[in-house]
Amino acid sequence: MEIVVTGRHTQIKQRFRDVVESKMNRVTAIAPDAQRAQIVLTHEGNPRQADTAKRVEITIIAGRTVVRAEASSTDEFSALDMALDKLTLRLRRTRDRRKDHRRGYTNQVPVDMGGVTPQTDQEKAQEEPNNSPQAAVASDLGPGESVEVQVGDTPIVIRRKLHLAEPMSIDEALYEMELIGHDFFLFVNRETGRPSVVYHRHGWSYGVFEIDTPENVK
Repeated sequence: MEIVVTGRHTQIKQRFRDVVESKMNRVTAIAPDAQRAQIVLTHEGNPRQADTAKRVEITIIAGRTVVRAEASSTDEFSALDMALDKLTLRLRRTRDRRKDHRRGYTNQVPVDMGGVTPQTDQEKAQEEPNNSPQAAVASDLGPGESVEVQVGDTPIVIRRKLHLAEPMSIDEALYEMELIGHDFFLFVNRETGRPSVVYHRHGWSYGVFEIDTPENVK
């Protein structure tokens, strides 16, 4: 399994890399088909947030399945352990869910709106030079391609990326949302053909947004 460790607002020390590599056997033991592990360590410089100064995000890619977890703590090692605990729980759910595929469930491609993958040189080269909101959405994108634009002199950055995903049911979308650890999940509803979003409300309550044009609603 390929292991990629990157830092945001911090330098990655060799000791942290060594600990990450030693703990990844927890992942391969549950998901031997995992091909890539992306670990992002972020440092929060605000002293008021010392209790969560270090955040670790882990993304595991196994075929067409993406499983993600993150955690924050006072130091990177405890944050790593907490994120791994969440991740292994989700990996076990994925493994158990795969056993049910014989009954007709087809694994789908999750659309992760979190964006934990560091931007590649190829993606940077595809950025639109015109820094306007229109530039971020004007060009056609291929699968996996992205464009990122800063709006004028403001701190606002608009990033657009194209993901491919097969239509799925609401139940499958809720399952994929749990796997990537987000509070929402964008998908195409298999029954209606509409772009839709499932999201957490409170407790065990969920909501669904569907989008359509007035011309299609009768």
